[in-house]
Amino acid sequence: MMAPVTTSAERTQGILLALAAGVLWSLGGLLIKWVAWNPMAIAGSRSALAAAVIYAAVRRPRLTWSRTQIGAAAAYACTVISFVAANKLTTAANAILLQYTAPVFAACLGWWLLRERADWRDWLTIVVVLGGMALFFLDRLGPGGASGNALAIFSGGSFAMLTILLRRQKDGSPVESVLLGNVLTALVGLPFALGSSPQGSTWIGIVLLGVFQLGISYVLFAEAVKRISALDAVLVPTIEPILNPIWVMLLLGEMPGPWAVVGGVVVLGAVTLRCAARAGTSARRGPSGGSGQRRTEGG
Repeated sequence: MMAPVTTSAERTQGILLALAAGVLWSLGGLLIKWVAWNPMAIAGSRSALAAAVIYAAVRRPRLTWSRTQIGAAAAYACTVISFVAANKLTTAANAILLQYTAPVFAACLGWWLLRERADWRDWLTIVVVLGGMALFFLDRLGPGGASGNALAIFSGGSFAMLTILLRRQKDGSPVESVLLGNVLTALVGLPFALGSSPQGSTWIGIVLLGVFQLGISYVLFAEAVKRISALDAVLVPTIEPILNPIWVMLLLGEMPGPWAVVGGVVVLGAVTLRCAARAGTSARRGPSGGSGQRRTEGG
């Protein structure tokens, strides 16, 4: 059970840590697009570096090799690989905002796998989010754009599965699944790097992706959730899908389409409002045994 926050100083520190994690996650779209390399190679090398960082932080990982732990690792690998590929095929805004539809899949999968019933507010949110998703496909897309959108949606679905499998380990240590997921992604992706390398200085992008955007960000967030409420843990990192396309627009000049902007507002607004309502309800009921799982990708 998460220990209650006892001082305002601890809460402030936790919010700053979560904010820093969200900012680091938001760099994913920019750095992935900057690195001129095969997306599978990017995913593999990024996760290899992230695995080293997380292993150094965990020090003594508890590996049970249970079906749930391995399944979560596989879902993590699917999430990060498809997210990198989506960023190469569609706009950064489309990739992150369509991945942010994960709660839609989580509601459906949670009912199926965990027997957690979604109420009418959840299903209303799902309908609104599905409508927002449809708007993304109204823009004129370049070659591969529709495939990129589809991969981003798949990434959202695999992230939802990851979240459910992590929740099944709530009485254990789910961080090991993230560690294994990065190792698996590295094993799958690194063979694509053989015989090639990023062009010029974009090697720096790989290091930033692995060490900071994916590795250190999760170390920071793990510390943050010890100091803040579930509501804070849900809301503070939503800076990620807001900043992600802004970095790409300012530094690479990539503009999201008008329908994508509208769809993104619909998706982000609906999901954030529902998460805030759920977290607020949980806070009024008192501690329920956990702080909630936030996205384990950050892209």
